[in-house]
Amino acid sequence: MDPAERRYLEDDDTPTMKTIKGATTGLVAGTIFGTIVATWYDVPRVERSVALPGLIRTLKMMGNYGVTFAAIGGVYIGVEQLLQNYRMKRDFVNGAVGGFVAGSTILGYKGKSISTAISAGAALAVTSACIDAGGQTTRIDTGKEYYPYTTKKRSAVDS
Repeated sequence: MDPAERRYLEDDDTPTMKTIKGATTGLVAGTIFGTIVATWYDVPRVERSVALPGLIRTLKMMGNYGVTFAAIGGVYIGVEQLLQNYRMKRDFVNGAVGGFVAGSTILGYKGKSISTAISAGAALAVTSACIDAGGQTTRIDTGKEYYPYTTKKRSAVDS
């Protein structure tokens, strides 16, 4: 399949599939981040001579961050897709509402306070709205295809 066909098939993903992809990406990113955070913590003196308790604590931290990021990604994309299908619009409002719901439910639950929930929801909503409204994206479709080789034929004089 050539890149032009693949680009047009990207929009054929169902909202459920996009939500699963968002949660999976969050799980991977959170697990990697959890690994980095676990290396910052110093191992207590009791566990320095025994490897298993330190390894278990590292795995728990990786899993905790991974599940948190997966939940945020899944809720964010799920709410965004739900609003997009309900409103029949694809604009920054969908992402802002998705960010607020994801931040307020997941991070508010972990923080166990209403003020944390509102703050986290507002932070994710503003971040998402700024990125969506500013048009910042990782891909820009210019309609031009780039090949790793030249498509022009060289004349015998050039070689």
